[in-house]
Amino acid sequence: MAKMIKKDKVRELLDKLANEKFDIFAPIGEDGITLYRKLGAETPLLNFQNSSKPPKEIFFPQTEKMFDITVENHRLVGATEPPMASNPILLFGARPCDMRAMKVLDALFTWDYTDPYYVNKRERSTVISFACTLPDMPRESCFCTSVGGATDSREGADMLWTDIGSEFVVESLTDKGGKILELGGNLFTEATPDMQAKAKQVSQEATEAISRKLDTEGVKEALEATFDNAYWDEFSARCLGCGICTLLCPTCHCFDINDLVVEGKASRERTWDSCQFTYYTIHASNHNPRPVKKHRQRNRIYHKFLYSEKNLGLLGCVGCGRCIYGCPVNIDIIEVVEGAKEVLK
Repeated sequence: MAKMIKKDKVRELLDKLANEKFDIFAPIGEDGITLYRKLGAETPLLNFQNSSKPPKEIFFPQTEKMFDITVENHRLVGATEPPMASNPILLFGARPCDMRAMKVLDALFTWDYTDPYYVNKRERSTVISFACTLPDMPRESCFCTSVGGATDSREGADMLWTDIGSEFVVESLTDKGGKILELGGNLFTEATPDMQAKAKQVSQEATEAISRKLDTEGVKEALEATFDNAYWDEFSARCLGCGICTLLCPTCHCFDINDLVVEGKASRERTWDSCQFTYYTIHASNHNPRPVKKHRQRNRIYHKFLYSEKNLGLLGCVGCGRCIYGCPVNIDIIEVVEGAKEVLK
């Protein structure tokens, strides 16, 4: 049975969960953009399109210490991992496209090696997902329905909340979601049939509002056939190599590892990296297998629509549109993929 919670009771719920030692991350308005931040005294946003950055950094931080290094007389004598946190994590207000993206990261970080830093956070997490009611990011960039998603997708979430005005209709999807209902107590009440019908209507209207479409039929075949085609020179010519497309992407997961020494103390950290950066693939021999922008942009497209599905069984693109609206030179991934298909005609 679906539940409901009034919007003016949401903060009370979050305060209850904070008292249960949840570390709560919620969408916060900051300098005109929406970001997921650890909730303090701020008021979380309940009505927004999508965050400017994906919530993946809660589980895969932009910079993360791996361990401290002990050095004596210029020699490594030991390494100590920082203690892993144990508090439960609540991700509040994630959009369905970002939770579908977390499925890609879940598969990647447990693929040939289980990454303890990522997995620890994911295992401690509960996710309350907000169904989309205001799709289409700036510049009409959303296209989740073209890559297997939906404005009310349940994938990767423990609860789905649908905004119907002054209330949310609430669906519990997992035992973790049931625990939130239990802790919320009488803040949740039964959703009436009219409320449930309204939630379905809202989701349908949101789906119809998505204006961008990508026909994925024949994409893999087109990419496999056009690897050496001059087409990749044409579209990548205007790329600046800034990497914003990858840094805003909810499924990109590349990172660099560095040893840092500050005032005699050393540590190893990993930091987000980008396949769009010139030195990303450079070898110790100074050979770079992707020396020009064409190779790097081509790799990004192939990874999303070809390599990820081959390796993980999942598309590497969830149609969030961040790479489209974030690109300073208007490179549009939909147009790029459709253009590759046109080459074969």
